[in-house]
Amino acid sequence: MSERKVLTKYYPPDFDPSKLERRRGPKSSGPKQQTVRLMAPFSMKCTSCGEFIYKGRKFNARKETTDEKYYAITIYRFYIRCTRCSAEITFKTDPKHMDYTCERGAKRNFEPWREAKLAEETEEEMLDRMEREEAETDAMKELEKKTLDAKTEMQIADALDEVRMRNAQRERAAPDGNLPEITAVQRDLEAEKLEEELAEQARLAFQSGTGEKIKRLEQDLEDAAGSAVGVEGERKDTLAMPPPALPSQFSRQPKKKKDFSAALGIKKKPALV
Repeated sequence: MSERKVLTKYYPPDFDPSKLERRRGPKSSGPKQQTVRLMAPFSMKCTSCGEFIYKGRKFNARKETTDEKYYAITIYRFYIRCTRCSAEITFKTDPKHMDYTCERGAKRNFEPWREAKLAEETEEEMLDRMEREEAETDAMKELEKKTLDAKTEMQIADALDEVRMRNAQRERAAPDGNLPEITAVQRDLEAEKLEEELAEQARLAFQSGTGEKIKRLEQDLEDAAGSAVGVEGERKDTLAMPPPALPSQFSRQPKKKKDFSAALGIKKKPALV
């Protein structure tokens, strides 16, 4: 039994351990990887064979350190194999949403609670939205200011054009450059002419389509009152007052009774007496 248990080995006198060749794997030029044991962070479906992989299933995976970072937090990538077709599936960490993101090889199953959580606005998104709204409001204010400036410039240009037209009319009226003096008589004539024009416009406005003149209500009332007074005067002149009635004329006279027997066909016998 003791012959089989070799505790020492024979080394020749010319043995040089530095001449031994050591087996070393090829140096990887990519990112550093290491083998780890992990569980599937979410339920997924393989895109190659359609196999469903439930959340929590254990795998021997390769962990890779990427160059991506989120606020100085390193993002890692993991490589696993499908349990049915051995297709490669990769996913990486997502520190922004405190979750994992499926990259290729599989499709993540629908999770309603996750959609509701993603719909919520984070502090960073709220700050970005507020910055965008402020930028939009500043742009709107600038646009309103520009429009107001353009309107003001247009009004100034219109006023200048009107002043130039008036000056040109005055120059045409007085070629020698001396403006004519407006006297009080001319002002009165212009006022009378204006009143005549207004009266003519009023007459045309109160005239119907047939040419009949439309009277005002006050004028109609006055005409009706005048006609009534004239008619009453004529009646007073033509008709004389009747003589006063005597007392005998107001005495009561008996009314004759009607004979209804003749209407009914009854012959009345004459009285004997």
